[in-house]
Amino acid sequence: MSIEAVATRSPMRRAGSIGKFVLLGLAAFFTLAPVVWTLVTALSVTDADTGVTQPGFGAFADVFSQIPVWLYTWNSALVTLIIAVCQMLTAAMAGYVFARFEFRSKKVLFGLILATMMVPMQVTIVPVFMLVRGMGLADTLLALIVPMIPTAFGTFLMRQYFMGLPAELAEAAEIDGAGPWRVFFAVYLPLATPGLAIVGILAFNYHWNEFFRPLIMTISEQNFTLPLGLVTLQGNLGSGSISTVLAGVVLSMIPALLVFIFGQKPLREGLTAGAGK
Repeated sequence: MSIEAVATRSPMRRAGSIGKFVLLGLAAFFTLAPVVWTLVTALSVTDADTGVTQPGFGAFADVFSQIPVWLYTWNSALVTLIIAVCQMLTAAMAGYVFARFEFRSKKVLFGLILATMMVPMQVTIVPVFMLVRGMGLADTLLALIVPMIPTAFGTFLMRQYFMGLPAELAEAAEIDGAGPWRVFFAVYLPLATPGLAIVGILAFNYHWNEFFRPLIMTISEQNFTLPLGLVTLQGNLGSGSISTVLAGVVLSMIPALLVFIFGQKPLREGLTAGAGK
């Protein structure tokens, strides 16, 4: 390649790099700006007499005084953790069966499971509510947990992980006298930890922020989850106290943020391992 060609390409590469940085900077700004504004507003306290706004935690104190934050947080944590653990277990078992066992109508059944991912929750919420009420679970935390134990996406993901693991592992374990359950729990399940991490983290983030199902399934205040309980703070908007509302939003963001920070590494490893398969 001639010197003229190199000299011509160098400015073009620099321009391309600058363009990428500009686009990434704009994307970061529009992503972080609402979060920063929410945090700054939640930490701002306006004096009722002077109208002067100063930094402070008064809005957070108002949240705790107006709603039972700890009760709502406990309900959300209990529901979310149970759903996440149950989805990890059921997805691992179902995925292992579809990946390692042959049985009649296997492809048809798996196709039906995948088809449920294309049905919006708004379409099935009424039949699910009728089933939950028929089971006597209406207006309970179990009404939020039981219908979410199976997961079509988790089943698909874990099936792909188990299909990427060598079948010789099961054969070697069976030669050593291991039964089917031991082969699953002692051999394959530990190797599928990255996939389980993805299922658990995604389940936690989704159900922690879930609003629609708790709104339909629960009536009593003692069964409210945190996102649903925060709705009662909207009365502050009439008095102009948006800081109290946003303080509640910030409180609800903290657990999901911590899960993302501490689960970032296993999530990244799981996605990378899944891409390699």
